[in-house]
Amino acid sequence: MLEDKDIQKMIEVFLTRDEFNEAISNLATKEDINKIYSAIDAYAKKADAYFQEMVMLSHKVDRHEKWIKQLADKLGIKLEY
Repeated sequence: MLEDKDIQKMIEVFLTRDEFNEAISNLATKEDINKIYSAIDAYAKKADAYFQEMVMLSHKVDRHEKWIKQLADKLGIKLEY
């Protein structure tokens, strides 16, 4: 037979119906998760475009630097870095 102290321990351990309903109401829904995935996807797309632009810009700067060195050599100018 259960004693009062055993029942009190069970009350402390287990959730009440109201506590359970409150916990469930605070869970993320599929819609919430889909919004997060959409935001992450949009950010990843922007980041990918940005990195591609940076690679292109780096190649362009390298090409310009090469041209400047070639011009300096033809003109006999010593470039200092």
